[in-house]
Amino acid sequence: MSKILDVKDLCKTYVVDEQSNNVLQNVNFSMEEGEFVAIMGPSGSGKSTLLYTVSGMDDMTAGKVYFDGDDISSLGKKQLSKLRLNKMGFVFQQMYMMKKLSMIDNIVLPGYQAKLKPRAEVNTDAEKLMRRLGIIETADRYITEVSGGQLQRACLCRSLINSPKMIYADEPTGALNQRASMEVMRELVNANNDGTSVLMVTHSEKVASFSERVIYFVDGNIQGEINLGKMSSPDELAVRERKVKNWLDGMDW
Repeated sequence: MSKILDVKDLCKTYVVDEQSNNVLQNVNFSMEEGEFVAIMGPSGSGKSTLLYTVSGMDDMTAGKVYFDGDDISSLGKKQLSKLRLNKMGFVFQQMYMMKKLSMIDNIVLPGYQAKLKPRAEVNTDAEKLMRRLGIIETADRYITEVSGGQLQRACLCRSLINSPKMIYADEPTGALNQRASMEVMRELVNANNDGTSVLMVTHSEKVASFSERVIYFVDGNIQGEINLGKMSSPDELAVRERKVKNWLDGMDW
């Protein structure tokens, strides 16, 4: 199995009022194709900055990031934008959807922009995704007319419309109740089982338990990780959650 993501000596420094803040400090890790990895850590540890930097949404100060064989640190803005559109999907805590478009129009928009398939095929794929995620009845509604769980599932549909190699998810359940959170996580697992790699930031031990590997991030670098393996049944979730909790409790951060 080949690597979908390879991060080497990644550094990110912000300068505010002539003061340097080293948010990422010589970070090294990699992901295999089809892997589901969760990043945990305290607030301010740099985990969201890591997600944005390795996806090319934010500039790096030093180091190398290879995505699907491409050195994204050497790509220009237009090349990065095309790479993200064609090969990456994004799900955020804040659901960035266009208020003047219907649910399905929000979902098909990246497909139209990528021009990888005819629009009719994009429309068909969007309907299939909405049916699979149980929100087809909301297709013609505006985003202000649906629940938070339905909206986040629409965001997941949008992230999948171009059949990405990787989904980057930043606190994808942070604004949802427990039931909606579990629905979204099950769909992320389904996407992963279909072959899409997932890199997810979360503060929740339960949410992290859906992943197969958990990386713990402190003060801009990786402090440890635990391998949970693929989840074969939802019945395993409680056991996996206890395993993550015991691991975190037993470590000296």
